[in-house]
Amino acid sequence: MHILLLVSAFNGLSQRAWTALCAEGHEVDIALADIDAEAIADTVTDLAPDLIICPFLKHRVPEKVWRAWPTVIIHPGPVGDRGPSSLDYAITDAEPRWGVTALQAVEEMDAGPIWATRTFGMPPIPVPKSALYNGPVADAAMECIAEVVEKALDPDFTPVPQEEAPRAVPHATTRPLLKRDERLFDWSQPASEIVRRIAASDSTPGVRTELGGLIVHAYDAHLGGKVESAAPPGTIVGKYEDAVAVAAGDDRAVWIGRLKHPRKEGGNGVKLSAAAVLGHVSAPHVEAPLSLREVEYERIGPVGLLTVRSHNGAMGTIQCRRILDALDYALDQDTSVLVFKGTPEFFSNGIDLNAIEAAEDPAKEAWENINAINDVCTALVTDTGQLTIAAYTASAGAGGAMLGLAADVALARDGVVLNPYYDIGLFGSELHTYTLPRRVGVELAGQLLDDKQPVDANAALHLGLVDGVGPRDPAAFDEWLIEQAELYASPENWRQTYEAKLRFLTNSRPPAYYAARELAEMAQDIFDDRSGFRAARHAFVSKQPLQAAHAARV
Repeated sequence: MHILLLVSAFNGLSQRAWTALCAEGHEVDIALADIDAEAIADTVTDLAPDLIICPFLKHRVPEKVWRAWPTVIIHPGPVGDRGPSSLDYAITDAEPRWGVTALQAVEEMDAGPIWATRTFGMPPIPVPKSALYNGPVADAAMECIAEVVEKALDPDFTPVPQEEAPRAVPHATTRPLLKRDERLFDWSQPASEIVRRIAASDSTPGVRTELGGLIVHAYDAHLGGKVESAAPPGTIVGKYEDAVAVAAGDDRAVWIGRLKHPRKEGGNGVKLSAAAVLGHVSAPHVEAPLSLREVEYERIGPVGLLTVRSHNGAMGTIQCRRILDALDYALDQDTSVLVFKGTPEFFSNGIDLNAIEAAEDPAKEAWENINAINDVCTALVTDTGQLTIAAYTASAGAGGAMLGLAADVALARDGVVLNPYYDIGLFGSELHTYTLPRRVGVELAGQLLDDKQPVDANAALHLGLVDGVGPRDPAAFDEWLIEQAELYASPENWRQTYEAKLRFLTNSRPPAYYAARELAEMAQDIFDDRSGFRAARHAFVSKQPLQAAHAARV
């Protein structure tokens, strides 16, 4: 079947849909929707698909399109839910169950007949909207998309009118855009309510509040413990690495990991760590909750597990140095296998473009950042004391995808999508000219870098990018991961994998050679801006189209 994915952006869900449909043998095109209805209609007419699916669409489908082609919208809400802020309301209202619905495009938004629907239990502890979307929402959406394609092949299928469809969430209804003022909280409210409100607006648009004397937008909120002091609500009562703890109205702390100081309030308008935005904070060091810690090490018999948490997958210079310290510690232990893993939300997307954009000297910061993440990769590549396993717990792109390849073994969670290439005007580093050919050969490595296409976990296994694919469920994947690590720790498996690593290290140029060549290329991109890194970075951070962002800077 010829399927067109009409999307506002080729985001994580759109990439999962594209890779899955291609794997099923369908001819799949991607079209980016914009506000020009005629342009969208012309594109669809030229492509003439059998079916249009919209996994992520912010714009209205032109009438000329939905009347001529079967067009199915993937809506992040259960049957009966309508409006652009479905997940925001679901988190804010502490809904116990939510859903995803595949509905046919009609004149009224989200009012078309139903092709498929799925529901799921909401996390008992609120998670950021982005984590909810990339996790249970995306999983439910993929099931709906598979059902839509199956039904599209059935000439007798007719979608069910919404008024006749069963409602798994009976009170689901039409609701307007959740406005910024409706997202506000007061620090005198209970900590759990504040965390929930911030989660509903994370990663966009954030929640406006006052903290440390600044008007900011708050993100990355975590529930803390009891506040021992008598500090009034809204007072910063602790700090841990780059995060701060704030007193709430019920004598509990709310931890804030990220803030943005808006331009109209005198800031730079870039989302950064709380410490970077607030500057010097006079508060005691306090242990942060596990959900906020950047690195966590634990040992299970012969296996060490190093969990790395990077906000939105961005690994800045300081964090990379902390990761390297933790990695050095883990590699010094007497375990035989070390697992380097991310969280269910993120593995890594490489260097921190936000921190680079906001730096006083962006080129200097970019250079320090790429060298810092290279140090992490080098530690994984060159260690000969343990076997190292990288676990792609979530999707990864650019330098983050290459970071995982630095380990001796790479494993992935089902549904993960890798983007093993570089964009935005950078040649790339992370020792990829050493590790990528080591895994897939020189020819395929070049093809992956040039084609710049996403690869799902199963395709990555087929290509040799990863060595195994585990369950999609995060808890089940963690259990499977430990089982795999213990298998690699067995004497025979350990010896075979270890000897293969030594052979490659011995028979090739040293990894430092590849790093030096990559950094020579990166120097031209970072300092000389030979490929437009400056404008592309600004467009990414400011979420503007590249041409518009460039014009704004000029």
